[in-house]
Amino acid sequence: MKKLTFATAIVALTAGMGMAETVRMGTEGAYPPYNFIDDSGEVAGFERELGDELCKRAELDCTWVKNDWDSIIPNLVSANYDTIMAGMNINEERKKVIQFTQPYTPGLPSAYAALSADVDVEGDVVVAAQTNTIQAGHVAESGATLLEFASPDETVAAIRNGEADAVFADKDFLAPFVEESGGEIVWVDGFDTVKLGEGIGMGLRQSDNELKEKFDAAITSMKEDGSLNELLKKWFGEDAMQFE
Repeated sequence: MKKLTFATAIVALTAGMGMAETVRMGTEGAYPPYNFIDDSGEVAGFERELGDELCKRAELDCTWVKNDWDSIIPNLVSANYDTIMAGMNINEERKKVIQFTQPYTPGLPSAYAALSADVDVEGDVVVAAQTNTIQAGHVAESGATLLEFASPDETVAAIRNGEADAVFADKDFLAPFVEESGGEIVWVDGFDTVKLGEGIGMGLRQSDNELKEKFDAAITSMKEDGSLNELLKKWFGEDAMQFE
């Protein structure tokens, strides 16, 4: 990838972003392993490591901003930060409001988990999902009753305390809860791999075309040299889906 000088990058950025000299990377900080807050109070996770590398390759000065999920798109549009890297699946509804880079994950699966493997997740049951997610939209159209929560951890708590019969989320988010529950939480038979969306990408304002081009070029370079696949394996395991 042809690299820009820092001065050139700033000139290009000002065309789509006003006079901002620092690209502010918005994330939730509550969706491991994609993003979370570590013991020192810093944003960490797959997207932090990936985002820092993308900024380095694009020769951009970046800083991280934490924002609650339910207002993460409105605050991007309002220019409280310049990107979203928060495990956000690309779909048509969101593309009406913001634009996305190319995906930096393959179409990673979602999954249902519950206290019993035989829950009829498309029947007369209550399914917990995080508000304004692609999974919540899927549940709303499935025939089950959708119970929405602001944070992902609350969706898992809902099945433990009896508020919901099942939870639906990214499989990589749910996997540690299933693995560490000692059999209390299990995958729902036939619904442990549900494909939704076009993959996860970085969200940007519709006007920030130059910034999108820079991040797209950086993502492409990481796909081509294999470093993106290495990050996927590091954070999601050796069996993680990868780019070919």
